[in-house]
Amino acid sequence: MPDWARIIEGKIRIAQQGLQKPGKPSGHARIPPGQKQVTDFPILDLGLSPDLRPDNWVLRLFGLVETEQRFTFRQFEALPQARYTTDFHCVTRWSQLDMVWDGVPAPTVIAAAAPLPDARFVTLHGADGYTTNLPLEALLDDDVIVAHGWNGRPLAPEHGGPVRLVVPKRYAWKSAKWLTGIEFHAEDRPGFWEVRGYHNEADPWREERFSQGGF
Repeated sequence: MPDWARIIEGKIRIAQQGLQKPGKPSGHARIPPGQKQVTDFPILDLGLSPDLRPDNWVLRLFGLVETEQRFTFRQFEALPQARYTTDFHCVTRWSQLDMVWDGVPAPTVIAAAAPLPDARFVTLHGADGYTTNLPLEALLDDDVIVAHGWNGRPLAPEHGGPVRLVVPKRYAWKSAKWLTGIEFHAEDRPGFWEVRGYHNEADPWREERFSQGGF
């Protein structure tokens, strides 16, 4: 069995066993219950490493939009840039504070495609075949960024470079690595982990790690 398949099976087992009691309070005002602060940046994904670089990366915005958009990396860099300092919470119970991200505010990216009035949800597509879902309004928060840099350096491939999404108010599996597509829908469409038992909303402060009706 390929290594990536074993990784996926292991994560599914964790999800299946994950209807555990809520975690203990962290004791830190910025760290959600059940989380532990770390200072490194653990690498978590499906175990696949797409051959993705700035010279072959394209971000497609499609679905219920007025104008489908395709951004090359050079075009993406030409959009208004921002630097956000945010906290990052992983469902595997680690949190890192004050992570510095460089990129384009998600509302700026979304505005370029002009979502239609019926567009209420999105699917985020990664180059490794990964998907996750969010309400469109979640991407319009003022701390959500489509990032190409971390801590003053280009975003490394193992952390989702050249471009990933960062949604600080949700567990990190909603922050799709190797982002190549934002698809707009009228209805919600659960993604890779959501259909395997992870919670649809993923609010770390409510410990929305796993669904009660999964599997």
